[in-house]
Amino acid sequence: MKSKIKWGIIGPGNIAEKFASSLQLVEDAEISAVASRTLDKAQKFADEYAIENVFGSYEELFESDTTDIVYIATPHNFHKDLAIRAMQSGKHVLCEKPLGINKPEVVELIEVAKQNKVFLMEGLWSRFNPSIKKVKGLVDEGAIGKVSYLHADFAFYALDRAVDSRLLNPNLASGSILDIGIYPIFLAYLILGKPQKIFASSNFHSNGTELQTSMIFQYENAQAVLYSGLTSKSEMKAEISGSEGELFLSPRWHEADGYTLVKNEELQKVDIPRQGNGFIYEIEEVHKCLNAKKLQSDLWTHQNSLDLAELLDTVREKAGVKFPFET
Repeated sequence: MKSKIKWGIIGPGNIAEKFASSLQLVEDAEISAVASRTLDKAQKFADEYAIENVFGSYEELFESDTTDIVYIATPHNFHKDLAIRAMQSGKHVLCEKPLGINKPEVVELIEVAKQNKVFLMEGLWSRFNPSIKKVKGLVDEGAIGKVSYLHADFAFYALDRAVDSRLLNPNLASGSILDIGIYPIFLAYLILGKPQKIFASSNFHSNGTELQTSMIFQYENAQAVLYSGLTSKSEMKAEISGSEGELFLSPRWHEADGYTLVKNEELQKVDIPRQGNGFIYEIEEVHKCLNAKKLQSDLWTHQNSLDLAELLDTVREKAGVKFPFET
């Protein structure tokens, strides 16, 4: 019988709960440890998911021999330091998106991964969603001809959150761009690659947090119109339009369970139901890589993370978005 891959959870919050639920659906996965800055919080999470090893500090987990790989689900600004400490302790790392606050952080993370010969991947779960993979394949096959227009948005209302929450506290790399704007930007990059030029404009909270951002990615023969915001909901439907047809990912497109192809005045709706809450596909990709002794995924490579970080940096620069801790 194949031995199980032992996972450690770093930062047992809401996202980690969804991830842990999916880990329980993967036959060769075991949640072997959890760590938080407070032992009580870690213990509560451990009780819910029957986790044997519980730590009241991240360092204790890193130094233990209880895990093969750690999943980092803390606020964005802690990603780099925690991932580095984990990798220097010999642990493989799956880190929630964004991998780093900016491209220099991602460069540093990848270098540490190479130095320590450990697996590192950005947890951009939408890349492994079966519907998105299928739509990407259809575009690459030329099913809708030459793509010239893409639209994607991601927005929800968050102004009722506490001002010290991760979404509204600038010291926690707050705002919509890194948290949810990363999804529309990812889709444009996945389908059209890196743009020649980026236009971006933002509105801000009184404390400096970016609250909504509109973006245009300009390509030689295409445009992507993207949006992210925390001031209201949006439809969250993605459209990819080409010379011979259109593809639509239904709301909420980043966790799609199907797509629609419109071509030759015919509409074809295809259902691809997700397993669980959808994190399972990302987990399966990580296991596939670890079992093959690979240090990065072919579907979301280190270079992909570098490119995405560069796009996020450019959007923030164009829109005037800067965090207090950035020099």
